[in-house]
Amino acid sequence: MKCPVCRSHKFYVRDPDDEYEMYSFNCAEGEACFDPDSDPSKAPAINADTETFCNQCAWHGKFEALSNA
Repeated sequence: MKCPVCRSHKFYVRDPDDEYEMYSFNCAEGEACFDPDSDPSKAPAINADTETFCNQCAWHGKFEALSNA
């Protein structure tokens, strides 16, 4: 999965209870794989409607908007 603007595979989501807490992940394999320094047990669940932010550019939107191309 890639960013629809810059084609990056690196993204992050924000904790819904703490907007300053972010969880980075990679989508190179087609699914969210959290970075080793993130605790996936504390990360919010990622589904089609999760607001997702690109680490490379200013794009953000729903997880389902990521390109599979």
